[in-house]
Amino acid sequence: MQKIIRVNEEKNEILNDLSADCYVLSDNLSDDFCSKFINMARTQDKIVLFYGESAVKICKKYDADGVITDFGADDLKNKMSALKQELGKNKYIGLFTRNRRHESMLVSEVEPDFIVFKVWKDGFLQVQELVNWYNEFFLIQSAVWVMDEGVDISSLKADFVIE
Repeated sequence: MQKIIRVNEEKNEILNDLSADCYVLSDNLSDDFCSKFINMARTQDKIVLFYGESAVKICKKYDADGVITDFGADDLKNKMSALKQELGKNKYIGLFTRNRRHESMLVSEVEPDFIVFKVWKDGFLQVQELVNWYNEFFLIQSAVWVMDEGVDISSLKADFVIE
């Protein structure tokens, strides 16, 4: 699994060591930090995504590489079409899914760049079964978003881990 680093706090030391290929920044980080981060990431050809309620707005503001968002389970096709139009071409879109087979299939049908499963300690076996099943049947890449520290994700067949 390739690692995507989630940045929730403004720690300047991360700017000194952009060793991962992709980062996902919270939409609640300051403008100053986001601007510095985007500029540093660009000089090193790193991918920067945003997540949160304002992710799309911030992605557009900084011309970031894309977003990870949650549409829920209704009207996915229209929401995805509107998001692609708003972001413009060549932006990555990751969509969260509830940890159910049916919803993961529906989310995949709107063709995001990747689908995101949340992983907790509680219920890990169900998530493991779902992620591994999904990756056997679907071509859309998958990511696991680690919610709890200490979760052993080594048995998951996801393409990416977001932690």
